[in-house]
Amino acid sequence: MIRRITLIEPKNERLHIFSKFLLPRLGSVLLATIMCDRGYDASSLFLSNREVLARNIDTDLVGISTITATAPAAYELGDHFRMRGIPVVFGGPHVSFLPEEALAHGDFCIVGEGETAFPLLVEALRRKTPLMEVPGLIWRQRGTVRRNPPAVPIEDLDSLPFPDLSLLDIGRNRKMGLQGAALPIVPMQTSRGCPFDCTFCSVTGMFGHRYRYRSAQSILAELARYDPKQCMIFFYDDNFAANPRRTKELLREMVRLRLGFEWSTQVRGDIARDPEMLDLMAQAGCDLLYVGFESANPEALREMKKNQTVEEIRHSIQEIEKRRIRVHGMFIIGFDSDTVATMGATVRFTLAVKIPTVQFLILTPFPGSRFYDQMVAEGRLLDKAWETFDGQHVKFIPRRVTPWELQGAQILAHDRFYSLWHVLVRLFRGSFIVFFLGLHARMLNHRWQRQEHDYLRRLSNTYIDC
Repeated sequence: MIRRITLIEPKNERLHIFSKFLLPRLGSVLLATIMCDRGYDASSLFLSNREVLARNIDTDLVGISTITATAPAAYELGDHFRMRGIPVVFGGPHVSFLPEEALAHGDFCIVGEGETAFPLLVEALRRKTPLMEVPGLIWRQRGTVRRNPPAVPIEDLDSLPFPDLSLLDIGRNRKMGLQGAALPIVPMQTSRGCPFDCTFCSVTGMFGHRYRYRSAQSILAELARYDPKQCMIFFYDDNFAANPRRTKELLREMVRLRLGFEWSTQVRGDIARDPEMLDLMAQAGCDLLYVGFESANPEALREMKKNQTVEEIRHSIQEIEKRRIRVHGMFIIGFDSDTVATMGATVRFTLAVKIPTVQFLILTPFPGSRFYDQMVAEGRLLDKAWETFDGQHVKFIPRRVTPWELQGAQILAHDRFYSLWHVLVRLFRGSFIVFFLGLHARMLNHRWQRQEHDYLRRLSNTYIDC
């Protein structure tokens, strides 16, 4: 009899650029909310494996959601619960592309969006009815892998309940209440899918090219659950402004209602083509934009099908900062057109345009992306040590540099951008927040190099003369 359900998202405990700002994804919380609404005793955990295993959780069913970097941790948990005789269901981006791998550690895998499939699976297991009607379900039956037709993406995102964050346990004997007291930044998602076609991205493989979004009324109703004096909002959308008409409608309502939230989100650099959008964002309380600029190498921009120019990146930074919105520039190095010189030029570009904070991530072949398929087909994938598929480690053989040169370029990029001199310059410009973020990023980069000493030594010994 299934009554108690535990949904788990393992924390990524490896050191990386966002280590100080870990936020749970919303899939597990949303599933816990849906199951509670159906009368089950459901909870959501965002914990390390050590914390999960120490609790000796008493439950009837476990659902584990994983991205690529947390797949090994997810599989460890799956093995643990199965040894205890508890059924394990895997979901999330990584296993949606590699379901048979997941089935070695769990009983079921749900491919793609799970809000329809997971409740149907639980009901089928509870009633002991056939599983063929559960969309997107993959499982083993008498040694044979069975695959159901994929789930249809949810058209009406307003039909989903608001994630009940009181069901989310983030550890340290705390739960994140409705006022956001346990996490100062509250995650929300207002859309799914992306109309763009970047070669390195797996978002479209998971959610599709068609952009689906919630109504302004639904988003405003969810925002009303939180106190702007106690928390900030992070809109989890991959591109918050992908549909300008709907985004402007939402922003105008936020301005009209004077909600008073400070918030941040992710956008593309082409947002500067729409000055009205930026004006509304500023008026609605936008404090920070994470902007996917990707590269200052024109060849790399063409290679990844980014559909933007270096001059547009420069203009975008100017336009955003003109409205007193901070910019966090997100850059990727390691494209086939990248050389040591072009990667160094990207760093010099970021310093010249005075971006407050940046991240330089190594191009990573995530399962589900066309880049992953290309690397596998060309025999350029270095390994499948999934825990290091985090943008910090080299996972493929680059075209015009060695793996060691690519890794060194990423380390040097952060060393240069967050040098003590440049961090102090940002303090002299009067930005204390940027100054402290710069100190943290500098410390993190140095700690990462010490922590990954063995990995860096092996990489240099193997590839330094390639």
